[in-house]
Amino acid sequence: MKHIIVGTNRPGSRSKQVALFIQKLYRETGEDVELIDLGTLPYPELDGQQYGFDGLKPQWKTAVEAVNSSEGLIFVIPEYNGSYPGALKYFIDHWQFPQSFEGRPMCFVGLGGLFGGLRPVEHLQQVMGYRNSYQFPERIFLMNIFKTLQNGELVDPLTIQLLKNQVIGFQKFVKALESQKLDANSLLQAKLEKA
Repeated sequence: MKHIIVGTNRPGSRSKQVALFIQKLYRETGEDVELIDLGTLPYPELDGQQYGFDGLKPQWKTAVEAVNSSEGLIFVIPEYNGSYPGALKYFIDHWQFPQSFEGRPMCFVGLGGLFGGLRPVEHLQQVMGYRNSYQFPERIFLMNIFKTLQNGELVDPLTIQLLKNQVIGFQKFVKALESQKLDANSLLQAKLEKA
């Protein structure tokens, strides 16, 4: 199963509305995908004691385990101060290496104003490239999200078509990696069989 990561914990976020719209597009192709909604995770105070998988609260472990088993991750990322939100960085800092990252297929949807989330997507791609994920090259940048998203629905026909194309393309991308056993889950299985 693939997972859509809502890249902020802001209540009532546009990111979640876009994520739900993308989830609907996947369902229209016959594929069920789940959300990992950062808004449902309890964020503790940053006292330095919160790092490491073993000390995580159950909701956090469940979210990280969903990442670790996911066929592919679809990030929906708003732009906060020229990058992606701290809540997303905090979540990623709890992932496990290599299983959360290495060989994991990922695709990206940015949202914002004039640049449509270009900066946060590129920042996140740097992190995921460093950790050896497979990145689907067709990124989507939702410009002027304040106008193009109305009542939880995207109203721009071009944007909708771009997202539909990304859904179909990412499905093929993941299947191609799986067919060659290059995806994260196949790589982890191969390591277990060697052990």
